[in-house]
Amino acid sequence: MSIFLHADSRVIVQGMTGLEGMKHTARMLNAGTHIVAGVNPRKAGTTVTFTVEGYGPCADQVHDGPHEVPVYGTVAEAMAATGADVSVIFVPPAYAKDAAYEAIDAGIGTLVMITEGIPVADSTACVNHALNKGVRLIGPNCPGIISPGQSNVGITPADITGPGRIGLVSKSGTLTYQMMFELRDIGFTTCLGIGGDPVIGTTHIDALAAFEADPDTDIVVMIGEIGGDAEERAAAWISENMTKPVVAYVAGFTAPEGKTMGHAGAIVSGSSGTAAAKAQALEAVGVRVGRTPSQTALLAREALQALS
Repeated sequence: MSIFLHADSRVIVQGMTGLEGMKHTARMLNAGTHIVAGVNPRKAGTTVTFTVEGYGPCADQVHDGPHEVPVYGTVAEAMAATGADVSVIFVPPAYAKDAAYEAIDAGIGTLVMITEGIPVADSTACVNHALNKGVRLIGPNCPGIISPGQSNVGITPADITGPGRIGLVSKSGTLTYQMMFELRDIGFTTCLGIGGDPVIGTTHIDALAAFEADPDTDIVVMIGEIGGDAEERAAAWISENMTKPVVAYVAGFTAPEGKTMGHAGAIVSGSSGTAAAKAQALEAVGVRVGRTPSQTALLAREALQALS
């Protein structure tokens, strides 16, 4: 099994005909993702042909050669024609809110917002609208989600790892990829990049709850970073609800006070939001916290071995 994204997920790409949309649609198709439509009101009624090479862990779900993807004018039309239940947004920040509202109002089940640089007010509106409509929103400013061997929605490289027994949730895209590579011999049920902006749709707690309920996930690796209190809240939730082992890494142990580091939400003010404070909160509830990504991977291996 996996969480939020499965082999039978039918995916729409909003912004598919743009430069980034074209590039990543090709990569997703080559990973075996079941992309059924693109959306662009100016190119409705056309098709886009991609060359599918069939590499990567999901290659058994695709066939080599040309693959045509139809373009529809709206998400609602694409869903009605294809039965799509997932949409991924590759549009510029100025248009991301409208694209998200369109998908949410159409009743999409899961919406992945890759776009970086969306104003916080727009992100807040999108998150609230998704919550009110019961839509799973992942992002914004995130690498997306991959269930290795099943489907890949976003920009995560599909050939880093294969399916396995670890669940991964991370604020950082780069650290998502590194942890996937470090533990590639074991593999993952789902790797979820939730993004590091101040306001995001799916949280650490949402992912932890889903992994806790997934019978194929044995342990969870959680990657956080400085800024905010998401990791502290996750620690409180783990202490009351989690039965599976969790290991963690918090990026930013050497971050200077008052300086934004990478993500818009990664800023330390005084003792609030520091990596040390987050690590302390997690360790207080039994979560082992690595001081480097590689050490965290070793802790994950130890946690798995302890289960056998």
